[in-house]
Amino acid sequence: MNLPNKVTMIRVILIPFFIVFMMLSATWAKWAALGVFVAASLTDFVDGQMARRMNLVTDFGKFMDPLADKMLVAAAMILFVEIGKIPAWIVVVIMGREFIISGFRMIAAEKGIVIAAGWLGKIKTAETMVMLVILLVFYALGVQGGVYFVIEQILIYLALLLTVVSMLDYLLKNKGVIESC
Repeated sequence: MNLPNKVTMIRVILIPFFIVFMMLSATWAKWAALGVFVAASLTDFVDGQMARRMNLVTDFGKFMDPLADKMLVAAAMILFVEIGKIPAWIVVVIMGREFIISGFRMIAAEKGIVIAAGWLGKIKTAETMVMLVILLVFYALGVQGGVYFVIEQILIYLALLLTVVSMLDYLLKNKGVIESC
């Protein structure tokens, strides 16, 4: 296993630690959860840069990197449902988009078609990560209501909007591939 793939696996290994820290009620654990989430999120940038710079892009990395991202985001969102910060239906829509796009990419790949991530998808991913980090910061600080609630709601619904818009954009731009399936 090459170095970029090991970095990807570190992200996967960090997920259970993130979950445990989120489940603990101590303030230090909430800050630890934030730290683990940020560290895991940064590995996504690091592994991709390494793989491209060192010419170590592998099929394992192509498969595991997006899966690790989805696992981390799903864990965070599900835990925020558990503590009442994100409505479950929003998580279902966001994760549903990920399943739809991933399945579509697999079908296209079987036909020898590689579909790169679009700029809207990248913006959606960045905004979702920012939303989760800010929610984690507010959770660790123990602040809620008022302006914090408004900020959380704006970020959550912006992530939802970008999720739906980026999925529609992705499907429309690739409708030829869909029609050939």
